[in-house]
Amino acid sequence: MRVYLAGPDVFFADASARAARMKAECARLGLEGVFPLDPAPGPLPDAPEWQRIFAANEAHIRSCDAMVANITPFRGPSADVGTAWEMGFMRALGRPVVAWSEDPRDYAARVAPDGLLVEAFGLADNLMLQGGARVFRGPHAFAAALQSLSISSE
Repeated sequence: MRVYLAGPDVFFADASARAARMKAECARLGLEGVFPLDPAPGPLPDAPEWQRIFAANEAHIRSCDAMVANITPFRGPSADVGTAWEMGFMRALGRPVVAWSEDPRDYAARVAPDGLLVEAFGLADNLMLQGGARVFRGPHAFAAALQSLSISSE
């Protein structure tokens, strides 16, 4: 089973090391991890860089059977918005999405209400993200998310 490893991990200085760790954990469970920075078919060679990145990531997602998404809060109280888009795209393809977060707090505990209603459902992030994905939280959340995919593919 090919698994797309979505998340903001690509933005960290140690992105390659993060990818290697995640792929090794996938391999241990008999899964093939696909990281957004992996080489992809070269669509749109003359397009702007942002468009080539988008096309490559979309091609990766289409080539995978499932997704494991890192929804640890990034640049704010919620998941990375690009990751949220990727999760929705994978779900629209009818493929399973599991997610993980290193932040054990409920979404409502992280969001400053500013006079607005807050989704206080005990979820890891916005209900639309968690509605489409089984979410694991805590220090071993990535491994638990992968394990759930491994079990479901047997």
